[in-house]
Amino acid sequence: MRRITFFLFTFYLSLCYSFAEVRLPRFFSDNMVLQQQTECNLWGTADKGKTVKVTTSWDQKTYQVKTDKDGKFEVKVQTPEAGGPYEITFTEMSSHLSPLSTCTLGNILIGEVWICAGQSNMEMQMKGFKQQPVEGTTEELLRCKDSQLRLFTVKRHVSLTPKYNVTGQWNEANSASVRDFSATAYYFGRALRSTLGIPIGLIVTAWGGSACEAWMKADWLRAFPKVKQTITVGDVSKLQQRCPTALFNGQLHPLIGYTMKGVIWYQGEDNVPRYDYYAPLLKAMVEGWREEWKQGEFPFYYCQIAPYDYSLIDWKDSQYLREQQAKAETMINNARMAVLMDAGLEYGIHPRKKRQAGERLALLALANTYDIKGLPEFATYKEVTFQNDTAVIAFDRSKEWVYFEHGTTSNNFEVAGADKVFHPATKVWVSRNRVYVTCDAVKQPAAIRYAFKDWADGDLMHDGLPVSSFRTDNW
Repeated sequence: MRRITFFLFTFYLSLCYSFAEVRLPRFFSDNMVLQQQTECNLWGTADKGKTVKVTTSWDQKTYQVKTDKDGKFEVKVQTPEAGGPYEITFTEMSSHLSPLSTCTLGNILIGEVWICAGQSNMEMQMKGFKQQPVEGTTEELLRCKDSQLRLFTVKRHVSLTPKYNVTGQWNEANSASVRDFSATAYYFGRALRSTLGIPIGLIVTAWGGSACEAWMKADWLRAFPKVKQTITVGDVSKLQQRCPTALFNGQLHPLIGYTMKGVIWYQGEDNVPRYDYYAPLLKAMVEGWREEWKQGEFPFYYCQIAPYDYSLIDWKDSQYLREQQAKAETMINNARMAVLMDAGLEYGIHPRKKRQAGERLALLALANTYDIKGLPEFATYKEVTFQNDTAVIAFDRSKEWVYFEHGTTSNNFEVAGADKVFHPATKVWVSRNRVYVTCDAVKQPAAIRYAFKDWADGDLMHDGLPVSSFRTDNW
């Protein structure tokens, strides 16, 4: 009888133990990358009130944390210099501190982690969209294998309330994983890998057609009266990625706290009809993300939307959205904009030149975050002076002087007088870091515009990089 009782008791214990396990968000898994030389946040769930031990193989250090009333736990682990592969073991302990369950994550690298967010031009995979290819995909897929570059894509998900997990998995870069990964993010990561020579981890959370407002909390949107404040389940279901707060809750909130270096962002097309408040809106979003992440003013690098003929979708005036994006750079600390004036597509809102987008974001990161010397920078419009019938335009960040990509002049300049009627410039030329403009139809110029329209093939360059479209007026 005693033997039967003992057997039943041990069987009961085994059942209890089998249900006990450490559960982690999907982005804490095999093949992941953790940010180097910092305290990295790890979190998950187990049975409430249990002790969880976390052991890191790079230093054999064990951290001990207790789950709260909801079974949640959080722990910070110290990471070394870039390297790997390593393992992390999570062990749930009984009240007598004997192991109940063990979960080991393997093939972990320590390096640099970046969050890559936005809408379709960030989401656009290397394989492109249907009948919308990415330039150079075939050649890149033949040489993209790199076990030190790790990729994670968050599956699309909208939500009325904040979520705590995502669907996705970490993969090493190879032809199969890169083919289905964001082209812009891939080229960004590849450039960082090449220059820094250490592991890079990229987490993409993006959705085509998404509004900036969708990536923000409701509290942050109260400063913008044009944005609907009361959001319902019906709104989320109907508007999807355009619904305010829906992507913050569904695709960003689960990632908040994942220790990283910074963010790259490619979004804005959906906000073209609402361009007038985009700069303060983006500022509020970035500051909100930084407050949530609690990592200080982490770097935020973003693409200016590329030129495209928006009349094809019955929209117009995207140049004003580009202007707002340029303005945002002056409003947001530790933020810089990559210009794509020469990388648009007149008949397609999804430009093929994703290498330029990714590599220009990498230029900003390498120069401003990693302090790599000798890299070019984007010149910006500074001011205009008028000397009789000639406008003289000056630029900042232009020590290498500006020039035209396709010759000694440009067809992208317009001139207006006091009547505010713009005419194509008659003569345009460059001397050092000044552009000179005259127009036979305007004897006393009052304003100049460069490539200030939906579609333009930008040709004003500095040190191999395009200058943003601009205007000297505020009409």
